[in-house]
Amino acid sequence: QDRLVESGGALVRPGGSLNLTCAGIGVTLQNQTVAWFRQVPDKEREWIAEISRNVEGEADYRDSVMGRFTISRDNAKNTVSLQMNDLKPEDTAIYYCNLFPPRHDYWGQGTQVTVSS
Repeated sequence: QDRLVESGGALVRPGGSLNLTCAGIGVTLQNQTVAWFRQVPDKEREWIAEISRNVEGEADYRDSVMGRFTISRDNAKNTVSLQMNDLKPEDTAIYYCNLFPPRHDYWGQGTQVTVSS
């Protein structure tokens, strides 16, 4: 079954860094706009970053992560990564990747990021 698989989540202290990876399984990400989302309990899933499908790979970010998070793609590996620096407790969430606009059948299990001292 075609799907996206997230990995790289962990427990990290405030100010720390993590790199999340979104891998396409049966899905070629190279010509797709791909986005990262996150969700905390009792709140809606929120968009946080996306990288465009065009050659320039333009990126866009939610204000709260601008300057701390960087989205990038590796076409050879068929992955899209999210480098997260200067993590804050409010970044704690389950992180998901999907195409943008998202496809319902591509929501995966996500990867848990916990920022705590």
